[in-house]
Amino acid sequence: MLKLHPKMLKKNGRNEFVVLPYEEFQALQERLLDAADLLTLRRARRADNPRKQVLTLDNLTKRLGLSSRPRRGRRPRTT
Repeated sequence: MLKLHPKMLKKNGRNEFVVLPYEEFQALQERLLDAADLLTLRRARRADNPRKQVLTLDNLTKRLGLSSRPRRGRRPRTT
C-alpha cells in the first residue's frame, strides 16, 4: 500500500490545495498510469471478443460447487 503524507493548504478556512513529497507524487503518478494501462487493456480485450464471457475464479468455484474458502495446503496422508 502506498503511504502518503499530504499537507493541506487552506484558503478562506477551507482546504484548497494538497502538497505531497515529490517521491510520493511520483509513486502516485506511476500507479495512476498503471491503472489507466490496465483499463485500456481490459477494454481492448472486451472489444476484441465482446461475446466471450469472462470466467473469474469465484464464478468457477461456484459453478463447480466448490467452497470459496482459501485452501491451506495438503494434509499428510496416513497409511
